[in-house]
Amino acid sequence: MNRVARPLGQWTLIALVVGNMIGSGVFLLPASLAPYGAASLLGWGLTLGGALLLALVYAWLAQRVRNHGGAYAYARLAFGDATGFVVAWSYWVCTWVGNAAIAVAFAGSLGALWPAAAATPWRTVAVALGALWLCTAINAAGVREAGRVQVLTTALKLVPLLVFGLLGLAWVHLDAYRPFNPSGQPLWTATGAVASITLWAFLGLEAATVPTGVIENPQRTVPRATVIGMVIAGISTMLACTVVIGLLPIDSLRASPSPMVDAAAHLWGRAAGIAIAMVATVSCFGALNGWVLLQAQTPLAPAQDGVFPSAFARLDRRDTPLFGLLLSSALASGLIVANGSKTLVTLFTFAILLSTAATLLPYAVSVMAWWRIERDVPAYRRWIAGGAWIYSMGALIGTGTEPLLRGAVLLLAGLPVYLWQRRAHRLALTAQADQSGPPVAGADR
Repeated sequence: MNRVARPLGQWTLIALVVGNMIGSGVFLLPASLAPYGAASLLGWGLTLGGALLLALVYAWLAQRVRNHGGAYAYARLAFGDATGFVVAWSYWVCTWVGNAAIAVAFAGSLGALWPAAAATPWRTVAVALGALWLCTAINAAGVREAGRVQVLTTALKLVPLLVFGLLGLAWVHLDAYRPFNPSGQPLWTATGAVASITLWAFLGLEAATVPTGVIENPQRTVPRATVIGMVIAGISTMLACTVVIGLLPIDSLRASPSPMVDAAAHLWGRAAGIAIAMVATVSCFGALNGWVLLQAQTPLAPAQDGVFPSAFARLDRRDTPLFGLLLSSALASGLIVANGSKTLVTLFTFAILLSTAATLLPYAVSVMAWWRIERDVPAYRRWIAGGAWIYSMGALIGTGTEPLLRGAVLLLAGLPVYLWQRRAHRLALTAQADQSGPPVAGADR
C-alpha cells in the first residue's frame, strides 16, 4: 500500500465528501427536475433518507475493514476477486463518466459569467475539456495538493449555498408548486424518476472510503467524514434546489443552463446572479477536482491486488497513480466530445443517469458485503442495512432502460480485462512453480 509523508486528515476528508457531493448537481438539477414540480419533494425525501442509510453502512464498513479501495475492498473480502473486479470496474466507470457531466456543468456555470464560453455546444465542449485537464494537472502534482484545493473550494461554495437557500425561502410562492405533479406520470413513477436524478447530488457520500494509503487514522476519520459530510451536503443541496423550483416558472427552468443563477438574478438583481454564478463555477471546479482524485485512486487498490492491470498501480515520484489518472481523463474527454452536439442540459442529464446507474451497483453490493462480513451486530443495524439495499436496488431500476443498458455495455467492456488478468495470474503462478522446482519429499503440504 502506498504511503505519503503527510496523509489526508479529518477536515480534508470531510471537504472531500462535501466537495464531491456539492458540485454541478445543486446548480443544474432544478432544470432536470422542473417537469416534476412539487412532486420532486417526494423524490428528494426518498433520496435523502436512502443516502443516509447508505452512509451509515459505509461508515460501519470503514470501521471494520482497512481503507483499501472502498466498495471494491468490501466486495472482494466478502465475495472474492470476480465480484471485487465488477464493483471496482463499475465504480471506476462512474467516476470518469461523472467527471464528463461535472466538466460540462462547469462550462455552463462559466457561461453565466462569460456567455461566449457556452455560446455554442462546441465551445461548451472546449471549456469542459480545459477544466477537466486542469484538474488532472492539479492531481498529477500530488494528493496533498489536490486536498488543499478541495478544502478551499468547499469553503467557498458551502457558505454562500446555505445563505441562498435560507434567504430564498422567504420569496418562495406556493403557486410555483402547482400542479403538484405536472409530469403526467403516475406519482410513484415520477417519485422514482426524481429519486434517480437527485441521487446524482448524493454520489460521493462514499468518497472518504476510496483513497488507499493516503488517509490519517482511517478507521476513525473515514466513518466520521462519511456521515458528517453526507448530512451537510445533502441538506444544503435539497434546500437550495427546492427553493429554485419555487422561484421560477417551470418553462423557464426547463430551458435554463443555470437555473440557480437565474433565480438569484430574478430575486435580487444582476449582481446577485453574477455572485451565484461565481459560486457555481467554483463549486463545479471543486467537485471536478475531487472526483478526478478518485478516478485515479479507484483502480489503484484492485491493481495492487492483481485484479486490475498492473499499470494502474504504478506510482510516480509524487506517489500519484499517473496511468489511471490520465486514462480516466482521456475516457471522460471522449464522452464529452462524442456528445458535443447535444444541448448542455441534455448532455448533463444523460451523463448523470449513466454515472448513477454505474455507481448504484457498488452501493448494493457493499450493503450485501456488510451482511456477509458482519455477524454479531444489533438488530437495528440489520434493518438499516436492509433499507439501504432496498433503496439502492429501487434507485437502480428507477434510472430507466437506456441508462441501464448503456451501463451494462460499459460493464461488459470490462470482461476482456478481467479474463486477461485471470490468464496473466495463472501464467505467473505457473512460472513461479517452474522456478521453485519439484516438491521436496516430506515437505509440508
